[in-house]
Amino acid sequence: MWEVFFMAIALMLIMEGFLPFLSPRAWRETFKRMIECNDGQIRFIGLSSMIIGLILLLIMS
Repeated sequence: MWEVFFMAIALMLIMEGFLPFLSPRAWRETFKRMIECNDGQIRFIGLSSMIIGLILLLIMS
């Protein structure tokens, strides 16, 4: 089970590295916009990404 967990973490890090590697300017602008969001908006984005991830896990399994 730990092997699968570490593979998932590795894939997440690879996916998160794509945008800063391919387009650092767009990545920087995205974070500038995120800083301007209030806490509720950031929580909604986090909740949405978790729900989408759970749905994808359910579909794939």
